Amino acid sequence: MVIILVLLLLNLMHPSHQKPRSSMEVRTSSPQCAGGYQSFNPRQRRDAAGRGGVYEHLGGAPRHRKLYCATKYHLQIHPNGKIDGTLEENNPFSILEIAAVDVGVVVIKGLFSGRYLAMNEKGGLYASAAFNQECEFMERIHELGYNTYASRHYQTTTPSTSTGSSNRQRASAERLWYVSINGKGRPKRGLKTRRTEKASLFLPRVLGHKDHDMVHLLFNSSLGYRLTGKTGPRRQRHVSISREFDD
Repeated sequence: MVIILVLLLLNLMHPSHQKPRSSMEVRTSSPQCAGGYQSFNPRQRRDAAGRGGVYEHLGGAPRHRKLYCATKYHLQIHPNGKIDGTLEENNPFSILEIAAVDVGVVVIKGLFSGRYLAMNEKGGLYASAAFNQECEFMERIHELGYNTYASRHYQTTTPSTSTGSSNRQRASAERLWYVSINGKGRPKRGLKTRRTEKASLFLPRVLGHKDHDMVHLLFNSSLGYRLTGKTGPRRQRHVSISREFDD
């Protein structure tokens, strides 16, 4: 009898009886891995400095924002092609639509002017009536929490004199041209801008209640014009909307 019990114990301790337990552990760990991959955010990217983070501005639907410069001005796009800054909180020309066209590249359009923010080959900012390559800007997050917007196609390139320069040295010879609003609310030329100066730092602000009301009124009035086939001076319509909410 004792011999039979010993044989049963040895049989239970055989490795073949431990396989179902190990297979069960694999099955329980497999769904966890699957859940981890499913929860992975496809928008997670790394910025130029190599820091990881989720940047929603790299894709998705267009955003309605107001770009508040560190010089205390809101960037505004006028229908006459002018770009400047305003101290007003509820100026319709400061309501912008920011849309991504590539990873880290955005297009900024004025909702009430219908024009695009653009930078020409001389570094001057202007409002373009039609989209072109000068309307593309590289959006980056600054260390201080602000955003910077640099021209995708124009920059200052200094030729390297050393023959054995590394990639890092070659990259440092390229200076980007940034969208900037100085302390007087005037735009600076891109070739005179720096990434770390206040004029080049912008904080995307969500729209307030009055801003949302103006946007809804704009869309409703635009729909009414399309349905009735009427046309009118666009600038006067924007001014009337602004005056209505200022009263």
